Amino acid sequence: MAVFFAVITLVSMLAWAQQFPEGLYKETEAACIASGSIKATPQMIVGKVDEACALLEKEGKAAFPKFLGKDSPFIFAGTYISIHDMEDLVLLHPVKAKMNGQHLVDLKDTNGKFVYVAMDKVAKDKGAGWVDYMWPKPGEKTPSSKVTYVKLCRVDGMEAVLACGANDMSEAEIRELVK
Repeated sequence: MAVFFAVITLVSMLAWAQQFPEGLYKETEAACIASGSIKATPQMIVGKVDEACALLEKEGKAAFPKFLGKDSPFIFAGTYISIHDMEDLVLLHPVKAKMNGQHLVDLKDTNGKFVYVAMDKVAKDKGAGWVDYMWPKPGEKTPSSKVTYVKLCRVDGMEAVLACGANDMSEAEIRELVK
């Protein structure tokens, strides 16, 4: 019975994330790029992820629209918060709509690192922490070094991973965060 309800919850979450018009994702990406002149700090990222987790634990998937659009508090300093489950199913990616509903367990960066597997391991083992990998900045196609803070969170009774990172930190800053 629990599996049945988990499947129903997951299906409804995916339908929710996919209901938003493509234009809203483009607006979100443009807002993300426009806010890129502000450098995201680790403290800023952790604070926003904690805020997002509290919101999602309170409102569940009904809070998803708050992660999209130019006025979202979760689009800031050239970055965004994405949400996936522990099966590596993307529940909401605010700037890459085509990733929503996709199982990305096999997604590797240009160095061969399984990005979502690495995020899940940190979230599961530590509850929260940092992961480094190669990923393009919003609006760009070429990957660059990125460090992402991930946190395990409950969304409508299901475990989800919130992820938010920055491409503009130095290699020394990245090494310090992931150790």
